Amino acid sequence: MNCPNCGKGPVIEDYIRGEFFCENCGYVVKESVIDTRPEWRAFTKEQSEEKARASMPSSLAIHDKGLATKIGAGEKDVFGRRLKPQERARVQRMRTWDRRTQMQFSSQRNLFRAFNELDKLTDKLKVGSNVVERAAYIYRKALKKDLIRGRTISSMMAASLYAACRDTDTPRTLKDVAKASEVKMKDVARSYRILLKELNLKMPVVNPVRYVSKIASKAGIPEKTRRKALKILKKAKRTGISVGKDPIGLAGSALYVACILDGIKVTQKNIADAAGVTEVTVRNRYKNLKKIVNLKIALGMISPKDLGYNGLIMSMGVVLISLGLLLAFKSQEYADIRKYIIYSSLVIIAVIIGARDIAPLFGLGK
Repeated sequence: MNCPNCGKGPVIEDYIRGEFFCENCGYVVKESVIDTRPEWRAFTKEQSEEKARASMPSSLAIHDKGLATKIGAGEKDVFGRRLKPQERARVQRMRTWDRRTQMQFSSQRNLFRAFNELDKLTDKLKVGSNVVERAAYIYRKALKKDLIRGRTISSMMAASLYAACRDTDTPRTLKDVAKASEVKMKDVARSYRILLKELNLKMPVVNPVRYVSKIASKAGIPEKTRRKALKILKKAKRTGISVGKDPIGLAGSALYVACILDGIKVTQKNIADAAGVTEVTVRNRYKNLKKIVNLKIALGMISPKDLGYNGLIMSMGVVLISLGLLLAFKSQEYADIRKYIIYSSLVIIAVIIGARDIAPLFGLGK
């Protein structure tokens, strides 16, 4: 951290005086700082565990919130002496009853299984602790309202996690969550709608900017084009085009438009596969976005400078088609059927070659 006063010197942390000050100008950034670190030192994990006097903080993602205790699995007493066989049997019975009392009620057993499922989803989707805590809170509210009855724990837990991702603006799609939970997407969607309705959850609008980096990485699009896609999305937001549109499809279409502007050869199918949407979605959103960036897609308005390789192909295609049509009409005048067929074939070949590369620019092909 640099000094906010001079902007040059590093900030020194002096816990003895309780001050954070600049090494360069002496400006005191903070004072009366409380040192929350342990007063002991440890150099190994074992030493740290031995000297620690506190456990992990309580968490909603643990069925007992991390507040319960349990009888350990050791076979020695407090003085380090080995237990006698009769005492070991008695302690083992105590352990059994200790576990049973912690799972005494059906709600406790439900939470135990649900949060085991949440741990698996967390590992697969790589979400943060804030998302996990929010998902656990939503699931506990659903359980309290008896919304789990008649539905699977897996689908409700997946729906709670998806709701938490939406609430914390974490870019995870319904498809991602359903795939990780191995539950049908329609079941997760149904459970999600129930949570929204019964718990009166208000979800914020998803920002399509969040999905640009993810889609671009899958499609292999360079950083320069990603930044251009972000600018397109910001412009779409200002003009109101993005209202009511699927954010993932919008992000994919913005990348597609950016690729065209940068002369990168990519198909709508590539973008659709990377975004997890259909080509129709990409094509429809593309038609909206091309208006705000003044994309030149009419024949005769596209130049090689605008479209790079595609512009060159289009120019060659226009020349070949024009030449072929001219020669075909000329040969028809002189009733030379053989030349007419040859020149007509030339036109058809030129159209096929040009359409392969140019059709995506018009939203007609893949």
